[in-house]
Amino acid sequence: MALRLYNTMSRTKEEFVPLHPPQARLYCCGPTVYNYAHIGNLRTYIFEDILRRTLRYNGYDVLHVMNVTDVGHMTTDADEGDDKMDLAAKREGKSPWELARFYEEAFFQDTARLNIERPDVTPRATEHIVEMIEIVQKLEAQGYTYLTSEAIYFDTSCDDDYGKLARLNLADQRQGARVEVIADETKRNPSDFVLWFRNKPTHIMKWESPWGVGYPGWHIECSAMSSRYLGETFDIHCGGVDHIPVHHTNEIAQSECASGHPFVRYWMHGEFLLMNSAKISKSTGGSINRLQSLIDSGYDPLAYRYLCLQAHYRSELNFSLDAIDAATTGLRKLYSVRPESDPFLSDEAGYQEAHDRVLEALNDDLGMPQAVGLLHSYNSHRLWVNFDVVLGLDIAKRTEPRTEELPADIQSLIEQRNIARKAKNWAESDTLRNTLLECGYEVGDGPQGTTVKKRIL
Repeated sequence: MALRLYNTMSRTKEEFVPLHPPQARLYCCGPTVYNYAHIGNLRTYIFEDILRRTLRYNGYDVLHVMNVTDVGHMTTDADEGDDKMDLAAKREGKSPWELARFYEEAFFQDTARLNIERPDVTPRATEHIVEMIEIVQKLEAQGYTYLTSEAIYFDTSCDDDYGKLARLNLADQRQGARVEVIADETKRNPSDFVLWFRNKPTHIMKWESPWGVGYPGWHIECSAMSSRYLGETFDIHCGGVDHIPVHHTNEIAQSECASGHPFVRYWMHGEFLLMNSAKISKSTGGSINRLQSLIDSGYDPLAYRYLCLQAHYRSELNFSLDAIDAATTGLRKLYSVRPESDPFLSDEAGYQEAHDRVLEALNDDLGMPQAVGLLHSYNSHRLWVNFDVVLGLDIAKRTEPRTEELPADIQSLIEQRNIARKAKNWAESDTLRNTLLECGYEVGDGPQGTTVKKRIL
């Protein structure tokens, strides 16, 4: 059963055929570690985790690389404004290196809570300056660059294929360009982008280079680190849809012009998470912006992961408290599926047919909503556990204990506490928890509600 993936470059679903079977080489744009990741960021990493797990379920040996951007990401993707790391370091009174390590650790803590598997390689930009300089030197030697007082630029007019991923019309861009959108007045074209910044004496993080002391542009980082660990041509490159028109477009240009080879064979992009129909970003206000704020509100992180499985990765997903509540209820239902009530206990042929239907949905460009819908319809604990290597919901570990084995008064206390928690009546919830403890039960909380276990004395 072939795995088919939507390739942004061709705008079609294509059968996945790796360059070096059985290995599948995957690169994902990682976090810029100047602040906590927001839940919109984390949706993209959940999509990429599902992709990795699906590749592995299909028998591929996945080599997954994800960079950590700890220098050189401007406040706009078009190289304008200030460096996000520089601004945050000054704001928090820390060195950029201290800041980067703090938020890098926080990022990986969040991804672990969501059962997002850590990539095989997580290179930091600051540790690959040499590789970045080498690519810029190749581009310079081949005539793709020009030097200004501010930076060394990639000259997009020299690349006939520039903009092919986003299908940009550069002629229209140049005709409509205004002087004020070009920060460096010696920049030749609006689409030209920085390979290396120079003449930035107040910037904290800087290195020696053939073009003077400075620091790399954001786009060159991914080209350097992906080629370092995956080769000049590799299988899949992922990121958010916002990366298509600028960041990934520029990666392709500089990588292919430097190497003379195709850069990536399959481009995959995840859509936005919306809150009140607006894109969520690190600057978005409101109390539910981070994973920790969900946890502080009493939600299990896996309820958010489960919510993300309800929409296809190429579709926008609107976040709301009603949506996360519904996901919590759905997850509770999933965890209550009993292994002893499995409809396929003595029907191996039926199980195999159901398995193949779920896999077919999954292999149709990661059709998670269809796959999850089928799993719910079959109500088979065995199927849920089998596909949990892709879902990442800890199903075997969290299958709800049989409540009928508990005394009626204990079941009543559990139901009352679940009602109190749903109403956010934390005082009543704590009182009922203490009552259960006094009755000799250990009490736990999760998306399945209150769980209890007889305490061993």
